[in-house]
Amino acid sequence: MGLSSALNVSMNGLSLTESEIGVLGNNIANAGTNGFKASNVEFATQLANTLSFGSAPSNTNGGTNPVQTGLGATVASIKVDFSQGSITATSSPSDLAIQGDGFFILGVAQGSGSTQGASTAAQAYDPLYTRNGSFRLDSGYHLSNNQGLPVLGYPVQDFVVQTQLAPQAISIPLGTEKIAQATTKVVLGGALPPGGTVATQGTVETSATLFDAGNVVAGVAQNITANTLLTNVIATSNPASTPLFNATDTISFAPTKGGRVVEARTLATGANKVSDLENLMTGALGLQPVPPDNAGVTVAGGQITVTGNYGTVNDFDIPLGAISRIPAGSTTGLGVNIPFSANAQRANGSSTVTSFTVYDASGTAQTVRMSAVLESQTVNATTYRYFLESAGQGTPTGSAFPTTTIGNGTITYDNQGRLISGSPTPTFTLSPASTGPINFVADMSQVSGLSSAAGSSLSLVSQDGTTAGTLTSFVIDEQGRVNGSFDNGIIRTLGQVALARFANPDGLLQIGHDSFKEGVASGVAQTHVAGTFGTGSIKSGALEGSNTDISKNLVDLITASTTYQGNARVISSIDQLVTTLLQLGR
Repeated sequence: MGLSSALNVSMNGLSLTESEIGVLGNNIANAGTNGFKASNVEFATQLANTLSFGSAPSNTNGGTNPVQTGLGATVASIKVDFSQGSITATSSPSDLAIQGDGFFILGVAQGSGSTQGASTAAQAYDPLYTRNGSFRLDSGYHLSNNQGLPVLGYPVQDFVVQTQLAPQAISIPLGTEKIAQATTKVVLGGALPPGGTVATQGTVETSATLFDAGNVVAGVAQNITANTLLTNVIATSNPASTPLFNATDTISFAPTKGGRVVEARTLATGANKVSDLENLMTGALGLQPVPPDNAGVTVAGGQITVTGNYGTVNDFDIPLGAISRIPAGSTTGLGVNIPFSANAQRANGSSTVTSFTVYDASGTAQTVRMSAVLESQTVNATTYRYFLESAGQGTPTGSAFPTTTIGNGTITYDNQGRLISGSPTPTFTLSPASTGPINFVADMSQVSGLSSAAGSSLSLVSQDGTTAGTLTSFVIDEQGRVNGSFDNGIIRTLGQVALARFANPDGLLQIGHDSFKEGVASGVAQTHVAGTFGTGSIKSGALEGSNTDISKNLVDLITASTTYQGNARVISSIDQLVTTLLQLGR
């Protein structure tokens, strides 16, 4: 009975030592595996064979101790060592390492039936966990591991991370994602110095007298009024004269302003009136009726009078042919014989002008013209009025006619050139017909009020809008935020890598491919942002190496080999004893 028990104990010892050697061999084999965590075998004694329980002390006897023989050992646990592995830099921004106790979360799409090639669509996932951060972008532009499982993280809405939502596959659509940024602020520079000519008048041009074929008295056509139909406007007082416009015509108005031809504005003749032509001309010239000037278009005595804003840069001209008609079905304009006299008065006042570009939310560029005119000057203060206009301006709310007008404002300096008022300015709105509005502030705080040898000037310093740009690269910060860089200079957050933490990571189940899943003893995964609740920080462009200690494992391997040899020697000795017993019967 004793030899049989000893034989079983030694046989068990061989089996246990084989288990230890297997664990040590696995550790050594994975010494080069990223994120690998080495394991240690812990043994415990088995139940003993009790030959005597011993006896208690008495007055005449000191008692005896129990008599027991051991029944060998058993594997108490194979414990994974989750201590930190060394971190090595790589050249790939998608490689990630965790400095701390967290785990990356990988997603197996529910219903996929596989841990490889899982769908990356927005859906529910069965999570797996890993420390191996060797990630890449798959064919669907999702951050995934080498088995094709997506890395899960917090999604974004309007480029804002939504940590309250369930983690989803992180998408980094390089080369396909496009984004633009609408202009919200324009910063101007330059100088608006004292001195010069204070503006007192704008350009005034008056048309020849026009007549209304629909208003005839004693056989004579009367002067036009604002209510005259455009189809009744004639150049002479003879009611039989040919009308200047047909009902099917489109009227085009393209004057010059500041030495340049203004982009043509159009109006369908139809049943419109002269007042509608006035609005068309006002909008095309960007006239802004700001006291004390009287900029605008009026009709009196059968004549159309156009009064411009102050400032030499706002001088305009309406040459013959500036008003034309485009017959139905044609794209060619025919000049209309409405001559304007340019001899009444010309705009005066020291002024300057500049143009700059702003962008709407789709990245479409619009050109804005900005002029500034010396409006008033005293011993203690100098005031300039500036005007903003754009050919891209659409039809203002409450109006039936497009315009170029955006708005205006004033900027005032004291006698030492210091800004008194005028910045920040109100928000201006440019509303292109085909896109959304552009609401921006024209910041003139960098415009000097000191004397300048070059006189007054304005120039664009900066504006924060951009054209549409394509996602070209990305970086991942220590909190796991994936920040995409677009070729127009914009940086936006595309998602945030989530990390999981367990109360007892030793309770996790290894399932291969450097992955773990929840075990009954691990506790439920707690998902957090990197850097919080002990999850650790994320290092981008780096990988965590194996934490296998080669030296220690080799020493342990020698010890295990010696133990194995010792158990084998015991079996050999028992074999000799059994042989001796068998020889006794001969």
